[in-house]
Amino acid sequence: MALPEVVEVVPPARPSPVLVTIPGSKSITNRALILAALADGKTTLHGALWCEDTEVMVEALRKLGFEVGVEPDPAEEANRTISVTGLGGRIPNAGSRDRPLEVFVANAGTAARFLTAMLCLGNGVYRVAGAPRMNERPQGALFDALRQLGYRLEAEGGHLPALLHGEGGSTHGSCVVDIAESSQFASALLLSSRAGGWRVKVTGEDAEESAYVAMTSKLMEVFPRNGGEFQIEPDCSSASYFLAAGALLPETKLAVAAWPESGWQIDARFLEFARRFGDDAGAAYADVSRLRDLGDAIITAIVVAPLLPRPSRFVDLGRLRLQESERVQALRTELTKCGARVIERGDTLEVFPSDLHGAEIETYGDHRIAMAFAILGLRVPGMRIRNPACVGKTFPNFFAKLAAPPPAGLGATVLDTRTRRPLAGAALVSG
Repeated sequence: MALPEVVEVVPPARPSPVLVTIPGSKSITNRALILAALADGKTTLHGALWCEDTEVMVEALRKLGFEVGVEPDPAEEANRTISVTGLGGRIPNAGSRDRPLEVFVANAGTAARFLTAMLCLGNGVYRVAGAPRMNERPQGALFDALRQLGYRLEAEGGHLPALLHGEGGSTHGSCVVDIAESSQFASALLLSSRAGGWRVKVTGEDAEESAYVAMTSKLMEVFPRNGGEFQIEPDCSSASYFLAAGALLPETKLAVAAWPESGWQIDARFLEFARRFGDDAGAAYADVSRLRDLGDAIITAIVVAPLLPRPSRFVDLGRLRLQESERVQALRTELTKCGARVIERGDTLEVFPSDLHGAEIETYGDHRIAMAFAILGLRVPGMRIRNPACVGKTFPNFFAKLAAPPPAGLGATVLDTRTRRPLAGAALVSG
């Protein structure tokens, strides 16, 4: 079974205490898969996220000739135990100019950027292509950096598809990469920098202050280079939806199991934003920055902000325009549809306290838009989500956790809007 075209979220009748498990971090899982492939020996990743983006990465590694094993994780349905046998920086398979090896990255930004850099270490020709939206997203700064390192790369307009000519190993070159459009460009280069002997300088944002670049550097410091075991921590961006639910439904006293303590994920700071719902101080809220304060969880914050007692301002949102959808426009449009007052000025959204009503939300095929508005439906009756299956990109059992009875879930009802029947079991899982 599959999720229907439109679902409606019905708030729980009697909210009860919740202790929810959250799948593994997508950002860490896909970084760890690259590092495992470049390691010398077999690495086993525990608690790895299993979703569209990580499946894309695993399938690409298998196509490149790496031995990858995938086993269920009894502790979390959306996790897997993944083993990768690395070959010390060698990539087994490659194509030729006439028949390049095709690597499909779907709409996975991490896979697209990380694999593009890693494939330059191969000995042959590769063609990297994605889904239509992925082929629209910017890659030019990464392509420029790889050319500085001495690799041949053919692409039109700084976008996928791209033809890569692997040079069979390291160039011991240096490059400068601009991360104004995406910090993934720097992470891609850093992940393969040891195997390639590359020296990478980052511009456009302080590398030490860029949360996702810092995550990459910290992961590289502790990851086993010669094989071994590695534990993936839960995804704080995914946790933000349930932390928001706990703020909207304080009776749940919601807690997240095995909350990460590493400090690697900027979205762990969503806890601070959620405290605004219990703050009666009356002072104006501080601005929330996409660069300094929150990562992907800023979408969750923006969607629930109309339910706060004072206006909220969200700044530095430029990168949101270049992701799975034009997220700034999507957020303004869909919140306005629900009765919210939202003002867009440049890369800033100001959201005012508003009396909201249910609406049919266009998700633009964007998993984060779908999940954030579904959480809003826990307080605003009549919230209907189009294309709910798009959550499979990062959180395939999101609706199952929403509907699961406490304490494992929130006890909401998820209806098929066509039949008006509640969904259950496999019908709540994407994929």
